[in-house]
Amino acid sequence: MPMRTKGTTRGRSTASRLEADLGFAKLDLDRQRRRGLAEVIYGAGKSAAQIGALVRALNAAGQNACVTRVAPAVYEDLRASLPRAVYHAEARILAHDIKPLPRRRGRVAVVCAGTLDIPVAEEAAIIAERMGARVARIYDVGVAGLHRLLNRSGELRAARALVVVAGMEGALPSVVAGLVERPVIAVPTSVGYGANLGGITALLAMLTSCASGVTVVNIDNGFGAGVAAAMINR
Repeated sequence: MPMRTKGTTRGRSTASRLEADLGFAKLDLDRQRRRGLAEVIYGAGKSAAQIGALVRALNAAGQNACVTRVAPAVYEDLRASLPRAVYHAEARILAHDIKPLPRRRGRVAVVCAGTLDIPVAEEAAIIAERMGARVARIYDVGVAGLHRLLNRSGELRAARALVVVAGMEGALPSVVAGLVERPVIAVPTSVGYGANLGGITALLAMLTSCASGVTVVNIDNGFGAGVAAAMINR
């Protein structure tokens, strides 16, 4: 039988501190140190039992737990086993925190074009807040009524980074980037009539923006935009 060396034992001990193996998933317990945010669980398609196990494993490692894309029915199934959980219904985010979140500093603006874009915008806003950013929510200011956006220009310019969420033709990030001096993170949404193509039209419009300083994330990816804005803010 091969002998176990001290180096092997030490390597396994280190690995056990960096991940939690649940069989169906391996949690990255070092992500908090590397990225400033513990691993966030993508809840879509996962069962309530799987989400509950992941949340408890993060908490057992001394980390706050956050789950995105949690359907209301799944949250109802989790309420009994996670009584301290907070559910943000519009953003479909579930949080189960065991320690205080970072003190909020700086400012991120989350801007969205229409009411149907708010769920994606709220996902970005809540994630940015959890990472220590103050968030200004500027909603329903699409280009069809440009005066609504211009009336909020002071709030736009006060932000260190801006998340701009839009469906339809996806024009809003270009307009915002033409008004401010800060980085703009554009989020295309799947909101729109047939030629919107489930967000592809907005995505391509944002990728081909003529405004400088616009970065684009994937369709409906409020989470990714919120993380990026919070890191810029920090």
